Amino acid sequence: MTERPPVWSGCLEAGPEALGHDTTALAGVFTAAMDRLGPFEPDPMIAVAVSGGADSMTLAVLAGDWTRRRGGAIQALIVDHGLRKASAIEARITLERLAGLGIPGRVLTITDLDQGPALAERARIRRYAVLAETCASSGILHLLLGHHATDQVETLAMRVLRGSQTHGLAGMPALREIAGLRLLRPLLGMDPSTLRDFLVTRGIGWVEDPSNQAIQALRPRLRRGLAATLAGEMGIPDALLAAGRLRRQEEEDIAKELARRAAIRPEGFALLSPGRISVGALRSLIHTIGGSAYPPNPGRISELAAEPRPATVAGVRILPAGRLGNGMLLMREEASIGPAVPVRCGAVWDGRFRLTAMKGIPTGAWVGKLGDDTIDFRWGSDLPSAVLRTLPAIRMGGKLASVPHLGYGCEEDEVRVTMLFGPGHPAAGPCFVPIA
Repeated sequence: MTERPPVWSGCLEAGPEALGHDTTALAGVFTAAMDRLGPFEPDPMIAVAVSGGADSMTLAVLAGDWTRRRGGAIQALIVDHGLRKASAIEARITLERLAGLGIPGRVLTITDLDQGPALAERARIRRYAVLAETCASSGILHLLLGHHATDQVETLAMRVLRGSQTHGLAGMPALREIAGLRLLRPLLGMDPSTLRDFLVTRGIGWVEDPSNQAIQALRPRLRRGLAATLAGEMGIPDALLAAGRLRRQEEEDIAKELARRAAIRPEGFALLSPGRISVGALRSLIHTIGGSAYPPNPGRISELAAEPRPATVAGVRILPAGRLGNGMLLMREEASIGPAVPVRCGAVWDGRFRLTAMKGIPTGAWVGKLGDDTIDFRWGSDLPSAVLRTLPAIRMGGKLASVPHLGYGCEEDEVRVTMLFGPGHPAAGPCFVPIA
């Protein structure tokens, strides 16, 4: 027997007279939320991540109406993780439902996820990667996500249990920018029961994912207890709102301080003017130059911020700027640099450099650190040898073919490569956008 997913039609659960929420006002609330997340280009193109559940289906409908009123285009992206037999059926049903609402969609199937430890986290990372790649290939700058008020409070509860500090307690941002893509959460302050009631009144069905009820995972357990109670009866806690506003102010202050004090060079290092610096600014700068997934613990750098001096922390060397000027130089620690990776357009090396253009590169080329080949370039550059050793270099069959930041390429092979310093964490990127 073919496994059928649990598919629910909201119109079978209640009629409009039973609703406890004003769903007619939801479109206006959504528009106001989108206005806070703008500006948008004329005739905006947006994508919506749709799981098929009530929250993302409501988001797709609201976003479709919003986009059409502005002469834009929308595309629903349905990710099938391939972890359950019913997932392909759910994806197809969702695609058909969206088509019936005039919303074009695509199913993105993930085939390289295996059962095992940290499955939810691995699935989340892979899902976002696939969504970002699809948006980039489609020229879409805005990806809408269906997180709502209960999701936000669940996130806060999880971070409290994990001992998160101020920034973690601000919860999820309403807007986050990554390379070439804006992640928007316009439903973040909305009660999920209102979203379901909206589908009921429109006669639109949705899919219930059984994994949302798997109490082995922390989030579903919280959903059944503390978080659902808080979101349903109290709304978004004042502490969460206050933490979000505090985080935004702190990030604005850090951006202003770094604009005054730091210069980041395209070769992947930074120059910091002399004197004391705030822990937040130094932490952000180290995070950027190191290219790591997470910033260093504030406790590790508090003394260093009060009195900058030579040190190595979180994969970053801090040393006197020398002939580059006054103050300190922050550069990648050579011993911590990641391994070489195959050359291909879009490849990221050491979490910091992205290959954006290439010419004359045959199969089998690799990008890694310049390392000992620095000796051939020492006299032609004003950069310290320590920095030169960390620069990305292209090699083919053991032969040095290109050092993009030094303008070097093998003339006989017409090898040309462009590599941009683009770490995952900008030192002063878009500031945190709270719910309200």
